[in-house]
Order: sequence, then structure tokens, then C-alpha cells
Amino acid sequence: MNEGSKYYPLYIYLRQRGQDELTLTLAEIERLIGERLPETAHSQRSWWSNRSRGAVQAAAWMGAGYHVEEMDFANGRITFRKPGKIYSVQREGDAILWNADMIKALRYHMGMNQAEFARELGVRQPTISEWETGAYVPKRSSSKLLTFVAERAGFTYNDE
Repeated sequence: MNEGSKYYPLYIYLRQRGQDELTLTLAEIERLIGERLPETAHSQRSWWSNRSRGAVQAAAWMGAGYHVEEMDFANGRITFRKPGKIYSVQREGDAILWNADMIKALRYHMGMNQAEFARELGVRQPTISEWETGAYVPKRSSSKLLTFVAERAGFTYNDE
């Protein structure tokens, strides 16, 4: 994180906390950085996306070891959470049963947004979104591909 970034104070604040989860109000974040957040930060989920490229604000929380997990614009609250390092999975025979949390964790591990992850897997971005919200679960062929990609990316998990 660049010390000259206006989001550097947020980075330091998060880094010094040690909590697995932390909720801040938009007003608290604005006090930390010493200025008002852009209007898009008050109303658009995309501003809070956990993307590894092109977003100096995301570099602050991701550099401190957090991801934005929840955005409550009605109450002006943002929840940051430290992603786990080892994930537990369930199997059916030799196939891993990929669920919403596992898919999102793999994507975060790879430092990708949904569109980038979709390109990596050869699926549409809405498919990733549907998997991550639990609207659908991956078919067996997609589960095998997710397992291959996870192993190649060094994504660590334990069998339950």
C-alpha cells in the first residue's frame, strides 16, 4: 500500500486491528482518511469490490488482509472480514462438492473479480454470481474444473 494514498490511514487502521471481522460506518472511514468518500462509495457495491488491480481503495483493505463482505448502504456500514487460510470441503465419491463460500474463497485466493474468474473457468460472469449466492451449484464437470484450478492455484482445503 502506497503511503501517499488517501486510503493509507484505512490500511493502517485495519492492519492494526487483529479481528477476523470488523464493521465500520462510512463516517468512520471518512474520519480515518480525512475526507468524504466518493458518492459511488455511498451507493454502489462495485466501489467496494475486492479487486486486486485498478482500485486504490481495495488495495487498502486487501493489503491489510481483509475483504469487504457486506455493504449496508441504508445504515452506512461496511463489514470487512479476513478470509480463512484453510477451508473444509465435502466430497461425494472423488468429487468435491463446491458451495458458495468455497467458490468465493477460491476466487478471492486467486485475487480475481467475478468477470476475471469467469474467463479463467470459461463460464459467464452471471454463472459465478449465481454460484456465489447459492442460487445454483456447479455441475459435476464444473466442480472438477474448480478442483483443478484450486490445486493449480495452491488453494488449501481439508476434507471433512
